[in-house]
Amino acid sequence: METTVVNNNFKSEEYFINMGPQHPATHGVLRLLLTIDGEIIKKVDPDLGYIHRSIEKMCERDSYQQIVHLTDRMDYLSANINNEAVCLAVENALQLEVTDRIKVIRTIIGELTRIASHCLWWGVMGMDVGALTTYFYGFRDREMINDIFEETCGARLTMNYNVPGGLMFDIHPNFVKRVKDFVAHFKTKIPEYDRLLSNNVIFQKRTMGVGVLSKEDAISFGVSGPVGRASGYSCDVRKHHPYSALDQVTFKEALRTEGDTYARYQVRIQEMWESLSIIEQLIDNIPEGDFRVQTNAVIKLPKGEYYQKVETARGELGVYIISTGTKNPYRLKFRSPGFSNLSVLNHIAVGSKIADLVAIMATLDLVIPDIDR
Repeated sequence: METTVVNNNFKSEEYFINMGPQHPATHGVLRLLLTIDGEIIKKVDPDLGYIHRSIEKMCERDSYQQIVHLTDRMDYLSANINNEAVCLAVENALQLEVTDRIKVIRTIIGELTRIASHCLWWGVMGMDVGALTTYFYGFRDREMINDIFEETCGARLTMNYNVPGGLMFDIHPNFVKRVKDFVAHFKTKIPEYDRLLSNNVIFQKRTMGVGVLSKEDAISFGVSGPVGRASGYSCDVRKHHPYSALDQVTFKEALRTEGDTYARYQVRIQEMWESLSIIEQLIDNIPEGDFRVQTNAVIKLPKGEYYQKVETARGELGVYIISTGTKNPYRLKFRSPGFSNLSVLNHIAVGSKIADLVAIMATLDLVIPDIDR
């Protein structure tokens, strides 16, 4: 930092530096323009647009079946849940009732997706603050889920498993056994995560009291998901507006009141336990029936406006469709959780140090294509 000497007193000068848009620096192609005074952050200006692909505009020319394929290119770590959101919106508009088998399988797949996303987040969170080992541990467990997905639908990241009216394929004969094996395995690994990182004194000092977001501000900024719930804001769509088979299970909404970086971390750890509980309640009771119900080859929604929201690994994803009765939506808008969650970054980072900003961003768990559509 450059300084000037005034009457033998050091006077600091504000500097502007870039963080990003390199991918490893910011969890995606995001540029942050930082105004700093020494190590102290005075202002954070996010600069978007580096990975913009006009997905919402593309939806206006695509059929409803094709739109599903675009959604897993947004928050690619919540691909199955994103796909489900569009399918639910279309099915509700058509007043199409899917079978209980479809609902249960969708819910199991969705919670596996949530755990896989949190595993990646946990591994990268530790690495961001200097604990390289967590990366390998998190990816080790996430790999088991990806193997299940690959055997089920042939894909490991961008799934396209959900389709309007049900599922692209029925579950693999090994599905139940492999899911139960994973649940048993992962129950022994979350305590390992706690021993390695959660209870680490250095990690706690890096995260406790850092990046505090109050409940009132969380509501005002429209944040959702673990970011909102860490501030005491009850906003879990699965609880307030259950979909698929979520009304058939019991689970606790992960809530904390501290609102700091460590609270956001703890919420996601608790959510992994709750997802395991949801899967356990359903995996031995998958109903018989069809994995897909009949729909027209060309789907046309009745004229009107439709909205569906789901709880992704990062919060509330909303799908808003305006239909004129044709095979393409007149307008389709995604309410992505990452965009609102990013909006609090300047608010909670000002006054912190650059190293704190890295920890804060890690617990916002940003996936940039979800923001930059």
